[in-house]
Amino acid sequence: MKEKHKYFKLFINGFIYFRKYGLAKTLKKVIKKIFFHNQLKKQIFTNIEISVKNEKRLFFPVLEFPVANTPDVTIIVPVFNNFNYTYNCLYSILKYTTNTQYEIILADDCSTEKIKKNYKIFKNIKIISNTNNIGFLKNCNNAAKQAKGRYILFLNNDTQVQKDWLFHLVKLMEHDKNIGLAGSKLVFPDGKLQEAGGIIWNDGTALKYGYGSYSDCPEFNYVKEVDYISGASILIRQSIWEQIGGFDEIYSPAYCEDSDLAFKVRKAGYKAVFQPASVVVHFEGISNGTDLLEGQKQYQVVNQKIFYKKWKEVLEKEHFPNGENVFLARDRSRYRKTLLMIDDFVPHFDMNAGAKTIYQYINFFVESGFNVKFIGNYFFKHERYTTALEQLGVEILYGLYYSQNWKTWLKTNGQYIDYVFLNRPDTSIIYIDEIKKYTKAKIFYYGHDLHFFRYKRDYELTKNMESLNLSEKYKKYELELIKKSDIAFFPSPVEIDVIKSIDSSLNAKILPPYIYENKRKIERVLKTTKDIMFIGGFNHPPNVDGILWYSEKIAPLIKEKRQDIKTYILGSNITRQIQKLNSENIKVIGYVTEEELEYYYKNCRLSIVPLRYGAGIKGKVIEAMYYQLPVVTTSAGAEGIYRADECLFIKDNAEDFANKIINIYDNLTLLSEVSAIQADVIDKCFTRDYVIKTIKDDFDL
Repeated sequence: MKEKHKYFKLFINGFIYFRKYGLAKTLKKVIKKIFFHNQLKKQIFTNIEISVKNEKRLFFPVLEFPVANTPDVTIIVPVFNNFNYTYNCLYSILKYTTNTQYEIILADDCSTEKIKKNYKIFKNIKIISNTNNIGFLKNCNNAAKQAKGRYILFLNNDTQVQKDWLFHLVKLMEHDKNIGLAGSKLVFPDGKLQEAGGIIWNDGTALKYGYGSYSDCPEFNYVKEVDYISGASILIRQSIWEQIGGFDEIYSPAYCEDSDLAFKVRKAGYKAVFQPASVVVHFEGISNGTDLLEGQKQYQVVNQKIFYKKWKEVLEKEHFPNGENVFLARDRSRYRKTLLMIDDFVPHFDMNAGAKTIYQYINFFVESGFNVKFIGNYFFKHERYTTALEQLGVEILYGLYYSQNWKTWLKTNGQYIDYVFLNRPDTSIIYIDEIKKYTKAKIFYYGHDLHFFRYKRDYELTKNMESLNLSEKYKKYELELIKKSDIAFFPSPVEIDVIKSIDSSLNAKILPPYIYENKRKIERVLKTTKDIMFIGGFNHPPNVDGILWYSEKIAPLIKEKRQDIKTYILGSNITRQIQKLNSENIKVIGYVTEEELEYYYKNCRLSIVPLRYGAGIKGKVIEAMYYQLPVVTTSAGAEGIYRADECLFIKDNAEDFANKIINIYDNLTLLSEVSAIQADVIDKCFTRDYVIKTIKDDFDL
């Protein structure tokens, strides 16, 4: 106990020392880094947890499937004997297929009569029994003629599907109409990876990407375009299936028909895509064995030659020599620009404005055709945010291996990186020299705001020496980053002016902080709205200072004249100090989901942004304007916004701020006019079209 007490005293004394010299924030970051490093040690990848039930049964309970008169998906399971595998496959479908209307066609290719008698325990599925053994490929083509679904899914009977496997495949196809074919992540019964999409080399040979690796490693878990997907679990639009004529019967009885199908889908103008969220256990070799010299397996060698001859021109033009450029081959990015995005964390898009901005830009780059990779400085797999990015098609480097080997990754793959998008000074300063060393990429630095300028303003307001020390520290960091980058982006023209006043030769320009769709109009019924809202993350000191100022100086003045008006305080990382403000007229809500936030935007009458200091354009102001919600703010809150005097109510004095709220609250005509101006400003400055216009030359858009 004495030892623990001694270390506790050392920690407290150390904290006091750091705070005395204005370094408390540095200490917090060190502690945070240690915490996440310890958490990373727990994230060493092993086999994923899967559910496999493959014991030999003596008794087979009845499987009754739901009836779907208009199914979204027709699941075709081709079978030839091996009833135990077929039963367990269907059992897994029944157990793990949710949120999707489906029908099942069991396509029996002349199994024994003893096995066929067992099919009576399957209720509400269609059974097709061939009179002659026609082989896997023709069996599938024949069964597909009776499919009712908008999608057809071919599933080997030696598989067992995992939770929501089909939902994720369909969701992916529904999200992108350019996807014609999608396939599952195939794993062995022990959880090791069998395939995360396939690569076809220019000699026609194939590679099951990731074969034998740990299947939960990040490089196997992002949505990506692939050369082909093994036919054990593939989903195709029925319209495309009919358009391209199904499996080409030159490959009968089996093998290479799945690769050929993917090539035909691409020739028709669609993509073949790997969906890692759809996990299927595949007992490889059960259906056709593994010996290349006997049975159907021998056709693998024969059909590979047929495949090469058929697609020789495409293979030579679009595919790499065997084993070369795997980085580009694994996600068909040979003709796409690769962009590496680096930030503190995977963007927690519902937690703060900066993260929402980065999430929107990642989405923008993906939609613009970039091959996006992401490094979060703590290398932690924050969920649900990591999966959200992976589903967009972003490869994220996370886990202990990458935290210790990111330089090796850069050295190995730097030749393929065209652009690097750095965020925030503390993180960017760690990476910029290594990026310049190992890549020839064009480097962009996005500061989110000019940190040294913000801390300087804080010092001028509070005389806090810690803020002055931080201002000096960040000025050194930020100027170094701006000089080493090809272009430095900041959201506000004020920040650009500050940078140019220091060195006019520095290449700095504006980057809009939010990207919205064009010409979106909000139907706001002002008569049904009421109350005031504030949204902001409370790990950001200006937000804490602003709300304390509002609650102490402004809210009491409003309450004197309008006791019916409530103020809702929304945002992540609520502190005890802020929580104590909760009262009859100030409701401290804390974190809200995106859906809940939208509710407040649509139902409150005013938004407040009572910031006494800060830098850059404030995301909370832009987002309120997007929802055409009138904003009462300060000069700091309005800084850098086009037509701010027309679309915002700006008051810096507490009494003026309170009076403005009281005076405009019931003036619905004025509020409606301001909402219309806000919509025009958003259309002009914060849409996808405007972003393209602003950065098209920088990113060769």
